[in-house]
Amino acid sequence: MRQPEQRAEGAGPFTTRLTWHVPGGGTAVWESRLARRRGVIAVRPLGAAAARHTRADAVAITRLRRLNPIAAIAFVIGGALFAAGAAVSQFGSGDATECASIYLAGGLFFNTGGYVSLLQVINAPRHVGGGEGRLVTRPWRWWSYEPIRVDWLGTFVLFAGTLVFAVDLLDSFLQGLNVHQVNRLIWVPDVIGCALFLVSGHLGFVEICHGRPCVRPHDLGWWIVAVNQLGSVLFMVSALAAYTRPATDSPANIDIANWGTLTGALCFSLAGLLQLGEHP
Repeated sequence: MRQPEQRAEGAGPFTTRLTWHVPGGGTAVWESRLARRRGVIAVRPLGAAAARHTRADAVAITRLRRLNPIAAIAFVIGGALFAAGAAVSQFGSGDATECASIYLAGGLFFNTGGYVSLLQVINAPRHVGGGEGRLVTRPWRWWSYEPIRVDWLGTFVLFAGTLVFAVDLLDSFLQGLNVHQVNRLIWVPDVIGCALFLVSGHLGFVEICHGRPCVRPHDLGWWIVAVNQLGSVLFMVSALAAYTRPATDSPANIDIANWGTLTGALCFSLAGLLQLGEHP
């Protein structure tokens, strides 16, 4: 018989943490990020101070162990290439085509990391109700549409942002563009991609903080979201500074644009390294 849920937490339509009674006494706690990244539910027996963790089955754990390093390493390499492209641009060691090529290579790794992150959510073990406190593994899928889930929506928006960046990066190879074409074809997609990254980071905080502002210095997942969001902010600063002013036919501030991209990219590389530690 299904046990009633004791408490649901989250923001708006999103549920990010459930606490309910389990048969025989005690409570079980399902947290969105903990379940999908580490494949566990915390179960606290009646009268016990510490919680044990009920793990997902071997199939789910194997999936998580394979997908997590792929996504993490993709962001590490993508961030490093973006930082290299910004350094080449800032210090003048290469021409525009070389910079664009480095950025494009980094963008492909960001695309990979974004899609694999979405696959992690789609194929993570699910809590499907019931009073026993366990996770269920579903058949493998390459795609799903679940906008009511904050983890799916956050990673989908992240992946969409990487695709928009790809448009910007491909357009940067076009020659002979006037100022208005540069802003429309290159700058606008850049700003849209940065905005999507910021939205994704905000949804990451919603998931990990359950809809309330929080600082969790001892939580690896919180640091990953925070470092990624800092990188997104720096990317947006860079994008705004890269706007080409029609009056001067030059970027608003090329130094800020380059340094914003470089430091923001390093944040994504650092978050990828941290993500390697967030495994089952």
